Amino acid sequence: MPGGRLTQQERQRIALGLADGLAYAEIARRLDRPTSTVTREVMRNGGPTAYRADLAHRATERRAHRRRRPAAPGEAQARPGDHGRDAEAVRAYEETLTTVFMASGTPRMMARIMACLTLTDSGSLTAAELARHLQVSPASISKAITYLESQDLVRRERGEGRRERYGFDEDIWYQSMMASARSTAQIAETSRQGVDIMGPGTPAAVRLEHAARFLDYTAETLVRAAEQARDILREHPGATSDDGTDPRPGQG
Repeated sequence: MPGGRLTQQERQRIALGLADGLAYAEIARRLDRPTSTVTREVMRNGGPTAYRADLAHRATERRAHRRRRPAAPGEAQARPGDHGRDAEAVRAYEETLTTVFMASGTPRMMARIMACLTLTDSGSLTAAELARHLQVSPASISKAITYLESQDLVRRERGEGRRERYGFDEDIWYQSMMASARSTAQIAETSRQGVDIMGPGTPAAVRLEHAARFLDYTAETLVRAAEQARDILREHPGATSDDGTDPRPGQG
C-alpha cells in the first residue's frame, strides 16, 4: 500500500470520485489508500461538496511550509508540543481530532478551535493565541467563538488586563449532549404538529408520527445517559474504584 502524502493526481481522482457520488471507502480502494486518509483529506479541505483538488494541493503545501518555518516569538505557548511530546505527532493528532469534529457536523473553523482548546494544557487560550496557532484572522476566530458559545461548547473568562480567554467548561460535553437532546426534542414536537396538518392516518402523517416517537425516545435516552454519566464520573473521577473495579455501567 503506498504511503506518504497524496499527490496532485490522487487529489484529482478524489475530486472525480466525489463528483461521481462514490463513498470514501470506494475512492480509497481505487487509490490503494486507507479510507481514513481520504476522509481526512476531504474534510480538511472543504468537505465532499466543496472539495477542489487544486485548492487542496495548494493548502497542503502551505501547511507544510508553515511547519518548516521557525516559530514566531510567543508561538510556543499556543502550541501543545511541549512536555517532551513529539510535536509532529501532536500536530497530526490535532488534524485527526479536527476531522472527527467536522464529521460530526461541526463547521471547519469551529472544529479547529475545539481541537486546539482540547489539546492545550493551560485549559484556555486568548483570541490572539488561537489566531496565531491556527494561522487565521482574528475576525475568523471571533465569528467561530460566537458560534461555539451559542452551542455551549466554549466558555469565556477574563484574563490578564482586558484580554478574554476561551476554554472548555468542566461540563462541556454534558452541556453539548443536553443541547443536542433539546434540539432533537424540538424536531420531535414539530413533527408531531404536522400530523393534524397532513391528516391523521395518511402516509405522511404516519411517517411524521413515527419520526416524533423515535426522536422523543432518543432525546429522553440521551438526557438520562448524560445525567447518569455526569453523576457517576463526579462520584468516581478515577478509572477504577478502591477494589480495582470500574464503577461505570457495564465496565465493572
